[in-house]
Amino acid sequence: MTGPPIPSKVASVSPITIATLKETAGEKPLVAAVHAQLQSRATRATKAGKPYLELAFADATGHFSVKVWSDSPIYKDADALDLNKVLRLEAEWTINSFGIDAKNLAFFKPEENALMDFFAGDPVIREKQDRDFAEIQRLCESIGDPRLHGLCQIFFKQLGDRFRRTAAAKRNHHARRGGLVEHVSQMMRSANALCPVYPELNRDLMLSGVLFHDCGKLWENTYPEQGFTQIHSSTGELLGHIPLGIELVNKLWRDMMEAPEAAGWVDLKPSTEETRLHLLHLIGSHHGEYEFGSPVLPRTPEAFALHYIDNLDAKLEMIRDAYTQSQEISPGIFERVFPLPTNLVRPLSGFIVPMEDNKETEAPA
Repeated sequence: MTGPPIPSKVASVSPITIATLKETAGEKPLVAAVHAQLQSRATRATKAGKPYLELAFADATGHFSVKVWSDSPIYKDADALDLNKVLRLEAEWTINSFGIDAKNLAFFKPEENALMDFFAGDPVIREKQDRDFAEIQRLCESIGDPRLHGLCQIFFKQLGDRFRRTAAAKRNHHARRGGLVEHVSQMMRSANALCPVYPELNRDLMLSGVLFHDCGKLWENTYPEQGFTQIHSSTGELLGHIPLGIELVNKLWRDMMEAPEAAGWVDLKPSTEETRLHLLHLIGSHHGEYEFGSPVLPRTPEAFALHYIDNLDAKLEMIRDAYTQSQEISPGIFERVFPLPTNLVRPLSGFIVPMEDNKETEAPA
């Protein structure tokens, strides 16, 4: 499948990832190729009634949308594309306040070996997610409460693979295959660091709460075993990840209580039932406000801490992405990127010790 003529140098260069495209494109056109999977296609119209297609694409590093106007030479071909099809997109790419724009867009079928590399995912991100998953397992292994420890192990055994291919969100932060692992790992490191600072926090409960706070997203923001298009399910749409997370933990808890070792937990303090309720409270309250979807407000130290750790990691990820994608509208000032509330300002760099302060003091004569 072909489109309009494009600069010949594009055909000979290796494709870049969506994340690299967002980092390198700007007001000046970037001639480049991108391998991406078609997530969705919608027919829309301008206020003047001019029709256009909005195509959403994704790869292992992120996602973006482009518009194809009705007078474009590729409009009919684009309208006939099958969803989940992987394409080589070639264009002159720019980024403005409305997102990515593709001038002289053309699309082609990738080579078979290119498809294998595409589904394997970006090696840098894959390596990072492997490290993050190992860190999650390491910290969960350190949980002393046998009930919370056992629950984490059942989760890894039954749903570890699905967990590893789930996003933390549909957009805004960690919205990529495996993004939930990145989000949970960073939150778990933060929780582990905070517990010695605030001794009133129950470390076992905090670590398990971080693992399970978004576990309902395994049905809301997950991906197929092969592909980068998030799966839409009736379960996720009708219930949402907080009720689903509560339901999942209750189900796993029942499975755990059927194990022979559970008979020895009768006299443990706090009680097994109290421990289960406090964990469920962390899931139910982690959005912090009724208006943001939490059915209950935080009522324990761990619930407040988890909410703020979750919000902090999400916000810092959005800010990190915004610096790489936003246009610099004035020296050191970057155009606002939704959902952040304001323009960003270039952060203060770390202090550099002057060279003379590093010199060894000379011995007196």
